[in-house]
Amino acid sequence: MRPSVESLRIFEMCVSVSSFAGAADRLALTPAAVSLRIRSLEAELGQRLFTRVGRRVVPTPAAVTLACQVRHALDDINNALDAFQAGITPLRVTVPPTFASRFLAPRLSGYRATGGATIELDISSDVRDPTAFDVAIRTGRGGWDGLDEYPLTPVDVTPMVAPTLLGSRTLTAPEDLADLNLLPHPDWGKWFARAERPMPSGLRFAAVDYSIFELIANAAVSGLGVALLSPTLFRPLLDDGLLVAPLATVLQGPDWYFALIREGDQRPAPRGFCAWLCEQVRQAQDW
Repeated sequence: MRPSVESLRIFEMCVSVSSFAGAADRLALTPAAVSLRIRSLEAELGQRLFTRVGRRVVPTPAAVTLACQVRHALDDINNALDAFQAGITPLRVTVPPTFASRFLAPRLSGYRATGGATIELDISSDVRDPTAFDVAIRTGRGGWDGLDEYPLTPVDVTPMVAPTLLGSRTLTAPEDLADLNLLPHPDWGKWFARAERPMPSGLRFAAVDYSIFELIANAAVSGLGVALLSPTLFRPLLDDGLLVAPLATVLQGPDWYFALIREGDQRPAPRGFCAWLCEQVRQAQDW
């Protein structure tokens, strides 16, 4: 008769902590129940697994070898169950609109989820309860309670303008922006400070505050003004020549994009997705 998986699990814990009482505490069992299991297991296997040295129990060399193999087998079982559950449960990812459309969506087809799980996207910048997602992508400075953090990339912005609006002008200094309409953005003052220039008093701002980065980018491409946009997220517009970034100053941080998962969540799917996302960011920065 073969021992049960539960008996082997209890045995492995006893070897791991070298204590029946310690194993009982870890497994939420009584010491008497653990002792009974070990006696039954020894009877099933036909040999002693532990010897007593004073008040301690010491596993035999053969028991140590068996426990190591049992640990590997239990890990394989857990991994198989994780992969199975990942295959039938969608990975819930909540992500802000601009990061979703400009960074995640163009790369998502290349992601191979653990166990072939599908991905369920929640496009939002709102705060979500940790039970409502498996992975959250958000901006901030870190320190979220109850969440493990994967830093991705700093939030960055630099002035971008359509070549049609720029025309024959050459922008060589921040003060040259006074010749053009600027699209409203809360970080213009910070960008001028990063450029070590005072914000010119004669700046002209467009009358419409588009608020959403996608709309700001569309307005800039249409020649409605100079936009303060992320060169990381909107690089395709630069590569395609729809916009140019004539000034070298880039404002980075202090906020970052983070991938967040629930603290202590050891499932392969969420952690695998975060690791893949970190690699995608690294590759983008190497271009």
